[in-house]
Amino acid sequence: MVNHSHDKNFIDTNRREFLKKAGIGVSTIALGSGVTLFAYPHAAARAPNEPASASVRWAMLIDVNKCTPECTACVTACSKENGWKPDGDPRTDAQWIRKLEIKQPDIGYQASFPMMCQHCESPPCVDVCPTGASFKRADGIVLVDKHSCIGCRYCMVACPYNARSFIHEPLNDQRAHAPRGKGTVESCTLCVHRVDKGVEPACVESCENDGKGALIFGDLNDENSEISIRVAKFATRQIREDLELNPGVRYQNL
Repeated sequence: MVNHSHDKNFIDTNRREFLKKAGIGVSTIALGSGVTLFAYPHAAARAPNEPASASVRWAMLIDVNKCTPECTACVTACSKENGWKPDGDPRTDAQWIRKLEIKQPDIGYQASFPMMCQHCESPPCVDVCPTGASFKRADGIVLVDKHSCIGCRYCMVACPYNARSFIHEPLNDQRAHAPRGKGTVESCTLCVHRVDKGVEPACVESCENDGKGALIFGDLNDENSEISIRVAKFATRQIREDLELNPGVRYQNL
């Protein structure tokens, strides 16, 4: 049985701790070669021009018991935030996040949960990239530099989570904070443009406001963060643990 009042205290504490890391000033933040985002006043989680630090490990915890098949708040929020089509053909259109359903008929078990880039500690997509376009920041966020990506799709083959998409179609009405390009590969960025401003990813915010509160985001290296407390207290799983990639996305009650 989940104590929801305790959950609320966890969430409030986590928000306070997350926002404590906010700095002040306007700066540009380099994600990789040729990729730059803007940080806005009073919201920069990192000081101006300060590189991402390995002292932080951004991660997400998904409580599968709170995730229902009919709820797609996280998918809708990601699509709106980053400018990809939520109703596109998954064979040809980008999917930064998708809902999966699993069933075990013999015991009557079924579950629904979101799947996205797992932001592995040892990402195979980075290992196989011939240009260095796929890279991992020191804080654990895995990204693609659109200026270096040649569309070879080696990373798509290497990813065991089928979490990357190749952009086939011409793009219109792009978001300035989420650069995309036909002929390149893309995937969930953990809303790095929001994280660098001290704000939770769009999917987490939407799940709190419009969904079931199944998603938690925070710093695994901070033992006082909500996500660290939950991972220490409750049994959690990583998808394909046998690969020993140590994903930053964890699942509870799966």
